[in-house]
Amino acid sequence: MKSIQLSYLLGSIALLTAITSCHKDKIVNNQTTPTAQRAGIYILDQGYSSQLSALTYYDYTTKTLTPDIFSSVNGRSLGNTANDVEIYGSKMYITVDKSGTVEVLNAKTAKSIKQVKFLNGDKDSTSKEPRSIAFYNGNAYISLYNGTVAVMDTITYTVSKYIPVGNDPEQLAVANGKLYVANSGGLNYPAVDSTVSVINLSTSTVTKTITVGPDPYAVSVDSYGNVYVAAYGVYGSSNASLTIINSGTDAVTSRNNSYTGGPFAINGNNAFYIDGDGTIKIFNVKTFTATTTNFISDGTTFVAPFAIATDPLSGEVFVTDAKNYSSNGLIYAFDKTGKKEYSLTTGINPGSIILVNK
Repeated sequence: MKSIQLSYLLGSIALLTAITSCHKDKIVNNQTTPTAQRAGIYILDQGYSSQLSALTYYDYTTKTLTPDIFSSVNGRSLGNTANDVEIYGSKMYITVDKSGTVEVLNAKTAKSIKQVKFLNGDKDSTSKEPRSIAFYNGNAYISLYNGTVAVMDTITYTVSKYIPVGNDPEQLAVANGKLYVANSGGLNYPAVDSTVSVINLSTSTVTKTITVGPDPYAVSVDSYGNVYVAAYGVYGSSNASLTIINSGTDAVTSRNNSYTGGPFAINGNNAFYIDGDGTIKIFNVKTFTATTTNFISDGTTFVAPFAIATDPLSGEVFVTDAKNYSSNGLIYAFDKTGKKEYSLTTGINPGSIILVNK
């Protein structure tokens, strides 16, 4: 998502009421079902202006909330505009946009293992702006706003290659042995990009460029190998959109130019997303149909819903609320029926959610 992403501003329109693409056989499993019990949950707080980013942690066993566990453990700040957090193996990786770093941490303790810098050179300390991260076969793939994807070894933390893609690449995801990269072009607004780069992960080369909606920013993959690309559009000239790509053929199977939601958080056949009217909706990735108009069943509402995630173990759904985007937010936990279990205070602009096992 963008550095400081406003809540989805477009009005609510029903999602994909008539998608004509056919359901495909199962190709790839995007989510590995965890076998261990959860230790807790991390929330990555992007910060705002002079307020630096933070990492909030909630321990499930002790019921203890640590507002900025990164600073507490490491004795320094996380940096300016942390954008993405992922866990791969025993390590947690955080991309910090304006600081030009990728922080590698022990996933259980938040202790720093390595800080990898992505700067423009020895004499140019400006950031390459690392945005999002994905993993495949021992490598981390990091989108950079200089129009490349860095290939970093997760053992040595060395970058073996920078793969040229489109303008200002945002989120990226792996499907069917390929990496799909959303080229936003957001820094050139309104002259944005409208493409997704497809990278063959065996050769680390771009094999295809797919046209999607203007200003694409989010990429999700379901267990059937479908790739979902959400795009902001350009105010006054094009709508927000959702494009579905078959990762087996790289063909666009559907495009909805009236999509008003955000990125998908997929659990099994259900894709949860925040719609433009502030409600949480569900899209069934097996039948390609919208299945509910509001997942929240107890009347809970949000001021500025910002990020969403699901837990495949418990069926819980987590939603953050950025409130006014300049002070502390909240995270809500809902059970699988949509009833609120609890809420916790986060830092400023809680933009990413990740669960950690014991």
